Amino acid sequence: MGTTIIGLIVIAVALIYLAFIYNRLVSLRNQFKNGFAQIDVQLQRRHDLIPNLVEAAKAYLTHEKSTLTQVMEARNNAVSAQKDAAKDPGDGTKIQRLGSAENLLTKALANFYAVAENYPELKANETIQQLMEELSSTENRVAFARQAYNDGVMSYNIFREQFPNNIMAGMFAFKETAQLELDSPEARQAPKVAF
Repeated sequence: MGTTIIGLIVIAVALIYLAFIYNRLVSLRNQFKNGFAQIDVQLQRRHDLIPNLVEAAKAYLTHEKSTLTQVMEARNNAVSAQKDAAKDPGDGTKIQRLGSAENLLTKALANFYAVAENYPELKANETIQQLMEELSSTENRVAFARQAYNDGVMSYNIFREQFPNNIMAGMFAFKETAQLELDSPEARQAPKVAF
């Protein structure tokens, strides 16, 4: 009788511990998904500002159509990658594709800023200045949101990989996810706005 009670207590403790692991995995997964949602909001803001900036600059940059086209193509690719990643922020491949698309957009914007430096009337335009300031502010927000997301992913992946958590994670298909990383050192910096 005594060993039966001890056995039941051991089973109950084990089940409670397994429930704790499961609930912690769910909590950590939801935290990094929330982190991605914050990135998603800021990237959408960034992507919405870019067409306004390009449209405002068209009148001044008539000889630089290829630069404007490159910015818009990179923006459209980034929007597509963002929407794809938003469907499943736990899919590391989609997050890596988003990071690559955002890198290309950042490089295209850097080219735009370099070209804009050669047009003093463009630099003096209030609309352009305001859009550039908003874009710069958004870049900072994206960086903060990316950091929070990456911290959440790291916590989730660490907890998921620890023993015996990894057994529970495998049983319930808690898969590893990727951090949102930038490929190049230039892309790690927000575009410089010098108007």
